[in-house]
Amino acid sequence: MIKPLKKTVSLVAMLILSASGFAQQNQPVEMADGLYQSGKIYVVVTVLSVIFAGIIGYLIMIDRRIGKLEKELKNK
Repeated sequence: MIKPLKKTVSLVAMLILSASGFAQQNQPVEMADGLYQSGKIYVVVTVLSVIFAGIIGYLIMIDRRIGKLEKELKNK
């Protein structure tokens, strides 16, 4: 009985997300235009890129540590 509920909730969520995506197609984004005109968009993109690279690096580091721990536990 729970599985049909999960399917229904998933379907409704996908429909809502797709509908909101279509609703925003024709509206200009004023904030992005303002950032682009003042040249600050490059700062925003750079900061987001650095944050994203940091998160990826952190995840890789954690993956390596977990791999070492798994090998140690497997060898014991």
